[in-house]
Amino acid sequence: MAPRAGTPESSTKSGLVLLTLASGQFLMALDSSVMNVSIATVADDVGTTVTGIQGAITAYTLVMAMFMIPGGKIGAIIGHRRAFMIGCVIYGCGSLTTALAPNLPVLLFGWSFLEGVGAALILPAIVALVAGNFAAERRPAAYGLVAAAGAVAIAVGPIIGGVATTYFSWRWVFAGEVAIVLGILLLTRRIADAPTGQRHRLDLVGAVLSALGLGIFVYGVLRSDEWGWFRPKPDAPSWLGISLVVWLMLAGILLIWIFLRWQARMVEQRKEPLVDPALLRNKQLTGGLTMFFFQYLVQMGVFFVVPLYLSVALGLSTLKTGARILPLSLTLLAAAILIPRLFPDVSPRRVVRLGILALLAGAVVLIAALDADAGAEIVTIPLLLIGLGMGALASQLGSVTVSAVPDKQSAEVGGIQNAVTNLGASIGTALAGSIMIAALTASFLTSVEQNEAIPADVKSQATVELQSGVPFLSDAQLKDALDESGTSAEVTQAALDANEAARLDGLRAALAILALAALLAMFFTQRIPTTQPRSTEP
Repeated sequence: MAPRAGTPESSTKSGLVLLTLASGQFLMALDSSVMNVSIATVADDVGTTVTGIQGAITAYTLVMAMFMIPGGKIGAIIGHRRAFMIGCVIYGCGSLTTALAPNLPVLLFGWSFLEGVGAALILPAIVALVAGNFAAERRPAAYGLVAAAGAVAIAVGPIIGGVATTYFSWRWVFAGEVAIVLGILLLTRRIADAPTGQRHRLDLVGAVLSALGLGIFVYGVLRSDEWGWFRPKPDAPSWLGISLVVWLMLAGILLIWIFLRWQARMVEQRKEPLVDPALLRNKQLTGGLTMFFFQYLVQMGVFFVVPLYLSVALGLSTLKTGARILPLSLTLLAAAILIPRLFPDVSPRRVVRLGILALLAGAVVLIAALDADAGAEIVTIPLLLIGLGMGALASQLGSVTVSAVPDKQSAEVGGIQNAVTNLGASIGTALAGSIMIAALTASFLTSVEQNEAIPADVKSQATVELQSGVPFLSDAQLKDALDESGTSAEVTQAALDANEAARLDGLRAALAILALAALLAMFFTQRIPTTQPRSTEP
């Protein structure tokens, strides 16, 4: 492991190390948020469909989820700085391939596979390198800034993607990533990475089991919107009358259980496991990981719901939508940086609890503010609160998880931590989306059924055709669709009124489930320590 950061080092060097690692985290989080606003343009450019590009986004998430734990172990074998640099090279090659991709298969190889593998090496290495380059008392601020960089990337991604797509080309985003990777590689020589003093081996069986278990589980979650969580949607795959999503998630859980049993057997045989099962009996570590899971579940759910309200319900452009989300980034950065600096001895448990309360308050205020006559300004205060909560959690959780184990195990913690955040992000997006569509559908069909202006045959047809879910449409999109079908003006207006009310009901339901998740997280904060970690080095 790298020399402890307790040794004297210039603030300039510390700043450059932190800048390098934060840039890596920023880059890893940027892709999906950038591409979400450019899906239709990318699809046309590479000769595929929107579904094809959405599949590429899904595949990128899957590859990261599958290789995150093995990626952490590889860092322990070859050195964390080397793993970070190799990951950057692979990621840069993927970005260049994507920028030049003439068709979907090349895009899948560059973006989904190469970038996914690169991220699986980079993210666990970042966790270990912060631990190796900063003393225990400085880690909360360092981890806070690194985590904030990732969240800020998600917030500003739509603006970057919108500007690039509108005025240049989406390909310039990936070309810019190559330039950032080159800059990161030039700065990595300042990052310390001492040898661990122990030879490590990669458990191939464990790597395969963990990859399959996490990959199958995440794939099931990502397919929930299309196939249904439990009851299969029309024409969706099922088995024994139950959606395939349930079976995939159960298969993933079973494989993860087999993986853990295999790891226990490796320990019994005095062989080196991929993940030491004893880590999962560490209360502080599991407490920190649980908070990471809930943080990313709520965080990604918010980043899913709020842009939909701004861009679809209110009709804001991509750039204006991104600008409205920026207040979240401001309080997130402020909290992540200033809490460790101004309150170095504060109780991590207290900060985490206050952060969760801020997330909960932000979601509740937004639910209360949503109204048919509300404008874009209503999201400002809720997003300031949510950003404050995210920043508070970011300022503590990285240090909580790493300080729970010896530094030599920081790479393992990094792999597990990023796998958990990946799960939380996937479930948060899928849960918010499915709850929103379910509430939207129920509200829309109820409004249609109760409206006497709509003929009975139209009501019956709507119930049959929309049983798989009402799409989240703007008024303009719905009006165009109704005009094309030759619907009367009276029926069109009734449908528009129903759609407006149903949209708000769907958004409220999605925010309510995120608020419930934040409240549930509060019950797991007991395992967060009440004192800050301190370096034991002289």
